[in-house]
Amino acid sequence: MSIKHAFYAQSGGVTAVINASACAVIETARRYPDQIGKVYAGHNGILGALREELIDTSQESHEAIGALHRTPGGAFGSCRYKLKSFEESEAEYRRLIEVFQAHNIGYFFYNGGNDSMDTALKVSQLSEKMGYPITCIGIPKTIDNDLAVTDNCPGFGSAAKYLAVSTKEASHDIASMCDNSTKVFVMEVMGRHAGWLAAAAGLAARQNGDPPHIIVFPETPLNKEKFLAKVKKTVDEEGYCVIVASEGAKYADGSFVSASTTVIDSFGHHQLGGVAPALCTMIKREHGFKYHYAVADYLQRSARHIASRVDVEQAYAVGKAAVELAVTGKNAVMSSIIRESNAPYRWSIGEVQLEEVANYEKKMPMEFIDDDGFGITSVCREYLEPLIEGEEYPPYLNGLPRFAKLKKVLVEKKLNDSFDV
Repeated sequence: MSIKHAFYAQSGGVTAVINASACAVIETARRYPDQIGKVYAGHNGILGALREELIDTSQESHEAIGALHRTPGGAFGSCRYKLKSFEESEAEYRRLIEVFQAHNIGYFFYNGGNDSMDTALKVSQLSEKMGYPITCIGIPKTIDNDLAVTDNCPGFGSAAKYLAVSTKEASHDIASMCDNSTKVFVMEVMGRHAGWLAAAAGLAARQNGDPPHIIVFPETPLNKEKFLAKVKKTVDEEGYCVIVASEGAKYADGSFVSASTTVIDSFGHHQLGGVAPALCTMIKREHGFKYHYAVADYLQRSARHIASRVDVEQAYAVGKAAVELAVTGKNAVMSSIIRESNAPYRWSIGEVQLEEVANYEKKMPMEFIDDDGFGITSVCREYLEPLIEGEEYPPYLNGLPRFAKLKKVLVEKKLNDSFDV
C-alpha cells in the first residue's frame, strides 16, 4: 500500500501567526516519511481542493518553509467559502473526496475557525461512507478568539498585543494635544459577535483613569445616553477620552450601531465597519468635542513585527500536534490549548472532538466585563495578560522585516473535469 499524502489548507481571515502553524505541519510531516508522503497545500484554501489546485510543498526548500514561522498572512492563500450541508450540496463534498483520492491524499489538515472545523468533520464522515477514509484534523486559528473548548486561539495573542500597544501609544498622542485640540479618540477593532479584541485593548490601562476610558463590546448593548454621559464625565475629569469600539457593537434591539446591507461572503455576513465614525458623530452632536478615529482593520491581524512570543509558540505547537495526532491514528479531532496556570503562565497541548467545536462561538463571559459595561475586570486581565507576553521579532533587512517568498508549484491535475465554485 502506497504512503498517503497530506492536504493542508488555510481558511478565513488570516493572522500574524497562521503561517507558523503551516510551518509546523510541513516540518513535522517531513519527520514521518514512512507515514506521510508529500504535503500539498490548497491554493486559496479549500477552493484549491475543489479546483484541484494543489501546491506541492516538497518543492520548497527547508529554509523557505522555516521562514514561514516569521511571516504574516496566508502563504498559500485563504478564502471565505462555506461548504453547504450534505443535503444542500453533497456534490461539493464528493468533489473533495474525488480530488483527495486522485492524488492519494489520506490526511486533511484544516487551519481555521469553527466553520472550518465543521467542514473537516463532514469530510471525515463522508469519506467513510464513500469507502475512502480520510484522517481529518483541525488546527485552531482566529484573531477573534471565539473557538469553543480551546483556552485561546492562535492569532489572537498577537492581534491583542498590537491593539493594546496601539491604544497605549495613541493615548499618549491624544493626551499631549487635548488642551486645545482633540478631546476624543475612537479606535474601531474587529469582532462581529465577540468582544475579545476590544477587551485586549483594555490591557493598556494599568490604573484608574488610564485609557482606554471606554470599551464598547458586542456582548453589552450600547445605551446611547449612558455612553454619552460617560464621555462627557471622562473629558471633564481627564481632559480627553479614548474609546475602543468593536465593529459588532449593537443596540438593545439587536441592531448594529453601524452595518451595511451588503452581504460579503457565503456565510451570509453583512459588511460591518463604520462604528468609529458613527460614535464620533454622536459625540460631536451631543458635546461638540473635536475627535479623531482610526480603524485597525487588517493592521491588527497582520502585525507580525510585534507578535506575541506566546502566540507564535502556540501557533507552531498546534500545527505540530495536528500531525502527531494524525500519525498516531486520531481522527475528527482538533489540537487545542490547555491553560494550566496563570501565574506563572503554563500551557500544554490537548485535543478535542471536532463536533465539540464545529459551529460554536465563544463570547466574552460577563464576569470579564465590569459593572458599567465599559471596561474589563481583573479576572479578564488575568486571562489576557499572559497571551501577549514576549516578543518574537522577524529578521530585518534595510529597516524592514524579511518574510518568506514561496515558489508555490502546482501539482499536475489528474481529473479531466473542472468544478465551478
